[in-house]
Amino acid sequence: MRKSTNKPALIPKMYCNLFGHDYQVTKKVTYHVKEYTCCHCKKQLTTNSNGHLIELTPKFKEINAILERIYASRTERTKRKIMSSPAY
Repeated sequence: MRKSTNKPALIPKMYCNLFGHDYQVTKKVTYHVKEYTCCHCKKQLTTNSNGHLIELTPKFKEINAILERIYASRTERTKRKIMSSPAY
């Protein structure tokens, strides 16, 4: 007799169907782009260019990784620029 592996995943999906998803921020890409994950069913979302939540696909994961790298280098460059400027 085989045990079904779908039953543990059924309960969180049922909870989300009844009460809605409980999204929590899992990654802050920039100050306005974030990645979210439902703590019950593990569904992942991100914000698109219009600020709406959309499903996190491999394409958007790649976009967010590049955006995060650009944002980090830009903020680091700005910090260095402020630190090296003379105080008046």
